[in-house]
Amino acid sequence: MTLARPGLAELVAGIREVAYRPAEPRATAFAVAETLRERLPAPEILTAEEQAGSPDTYIRHTLHTEAGFSVIAVVWRPGQRTRPHDHIAWCVFGVLQGIEYETLYRDEGDHLVEIGRVANRTGDVSGFAPPGDIHKVHNVGDITAISLHVYGADLGAEPSSVRRTYDLPVRER
Repeated sequence: MTLARPGLAELVAGIREVAYRPAEPRATAFAVAETLRERLPAPEILTAEEQAGSPDTYIRHTLHTEAGFSVIAVVWRPGQRTRPHDHIAWCVFGVLQGIEYETLYRDEGDHLVEIGRVANRTGDVSGFAPPGDIHKVHNVGDITAISLHVYGADLGAEPSSVRRTYDLPVRER
């Protein structure tokens, strides 16, 4: 039995319309971001149990995969965060609930330089593509945050969207 996910079929159809057009990865990410912005689902795309997350770490829920892209929901309880990382392909995300604080970095070889910070709130959508996509994400709010991520890779075939994590020291600009 397949779980019905409100808004997912329409979102996947819209992503297909733009994700397979010949374009540079950055242009594809921006086109998919516009599609996600127009069709951003509600948190109810996840079941109540999925929306609860885990007290131990953020949780990923794979909603759709195919050869050219994957749709993943991520649930972050307050205080949960990633390590600085980059990705194997372009990425687009939209915040369905809460606030996700993102810190952006540039790799200087022996250290990272912080190049920006942004608080992504409910309804915000953004996209990026490698290279230059090093970031970490942190739920700084007091409620569980939920975001929908679209990656330009088949995460049914790949174990993760993360290309590498960074343990380099961070220096300010």
